[in-house]
Amino acid sequence: MITLTDKAANHIRRFLEKRGKGQGVRIGVKTSGCSGMAYTLEFVDTPDENDQVFDNNGIKVFVDAKSLVYLDGTQLDYVKEGLQEGFKFENPNATATCGCGESFHV
Repeated sequence: MITLTDKAANHIRRFLEKRGKGQGVRIGVKTSGCSGMAYTLEFVDTPDENDQVFDNNGIKVFVDAKSLVYLDGTQLDYVKEGLQEGFKFENPNATATCGCGESFHV
């Protein structure tokens, strides 16, 4: 299961409203970075038939089966730290992250 904090859900909801279309967001992983895997986040206009769908705070979160293995239990938050703001993944499956915070290892 993938969960969203209230802040993350509200931020995504505002983006979907501004965009004027979209059924939710897709969260996934790709091979990248110094630790091996990086998170992906994109809007979903047309879901894939094999997507797992989680409804969180009124937002649909789509995850492909391959990514779900690495993301199960992850919570997506939206944080502001100083002058920086963005999504933060709290992934209980990650055993290490790179120094720049762009990738992780399971």
